[in-house]
Amino acid sequence: MDISKGLKKYFTTQLLSWHRNDNDRNLPWKNEQDPYKIWLSEIILQQTRALQGMPYYLRFTETYPTIADMAAAKDEDVFRIWQGLGYYNRCKNMLATARLVTTEFGGKFPDTYEGIISLKGIGPYTAAAIASFAYGLPHAVVDGNVYRVLSRYFAIETPFDTTEGKKQFATLAQELIDPAHSQGYNQAIMDLGATVCTPRNPLCDQCPLQKNCVAFHQNLTTLLPVRSKKITVATRHFNYLVIKWADRIWLRKRTGKDIWENLHEPLMIETEQAIDKKELLQITSFKELQLEYGSIDFAGNGTQRLTHRIIESRFFTVDVEEKPSFIPEDGFWATPAELATIAFPKTVLSFLRNNLYF
Repeated sequence: MDISKGLKKYFTTQLLSWHRNDNDRNLPWKNEQDPYKIWLSEIILQQTRALQGMPYYLRFTETYPTIADMAAAKDEDVFRIWQGLGYYNRCKNMLATARLVTTEFGGKFPDTYEGIISLKGIGPYTAAAIASFAYGLPHAVVDGNVYRVLSRYFAIETPFDTTEGKKQFATLAQELIDPAHSQGYNQAIMDLGATVCTPRNPLCDQCPLQKNCVAFHQNLTTLLPVRSKKITVATRHFNYLVIKWADRIWLRKRTGKDIWENLHEPLMIETEQAIDKKELLQITSFKELQLEYGSIDFAGNGTQRLTHRIIESRFFTVDVEEKPSFIPEDGFWATPAELATIAFPKTVLSFLRNNLYF
């Protein structure tokens, strides 16, 4: 795609001018130069909107002011703060990187793009953001906001989620960045995409790039950027048995490579569709527990939407007088005090809190 130098220069000049004079987006990590805090904000904001991520960022920086503080923390304590953000592998990688930087780099982030991207859980976008914001290195960030701004301004119809598209957008973004003002340029293009050039109902009348924006003049804003693949969203049905004995409930930690790894949950039976109490009692995996219960009741449900799936959860309270002997051995009985220190998936946490378990 052949783009004139004049069109590129106008883009960068106007974007930086808008950033200096009109960009009033205020976020706690904006203008931050500490690579630890920049890294922390970028990890939190992966798959998370800024307003949703802000309270998590503030809690993390208050609890762990330095990367050494995070590295020394217990896994469970860090996951507890993270709960609700989803994509828990991010938290696992974050802990691994904190400990590596502390032990191998003396608590200081590498100061080159190559060194930064070598760390666990850090990809090209996050590496570029840290390199630019912390060290002033001329590496252009490319995320959803950047795809949208560039595709509309230059009328790029190449799908951004293809190998060709990713390469095209990354090359163009690097050509546009002002090496002397990489922090301002990267912040500006992300803020413009987040506040003006939005996915729906963009504020074109407030855009500093409107004069030369091809999508605006050719009425293409609703068609750009182009995605080649439609995300298929599957629904999974989790049936939780909240087994209560004395003042405790039985929990297990999720392991393996499935969702919510390292988080806790009550005993769960997954089914292909939603079931009621009568159907639950007929399931083989429930019968095999051989629970001698006083009562079992449906207690509520919840829905949690992830990127590629929807989790429909149904909760059944099971009261037992004697400690069950057929409960799987990979769990434990938790007291109300212990529940307050354990990390749960968002839906489970909401159920426990709403039903005053702690």
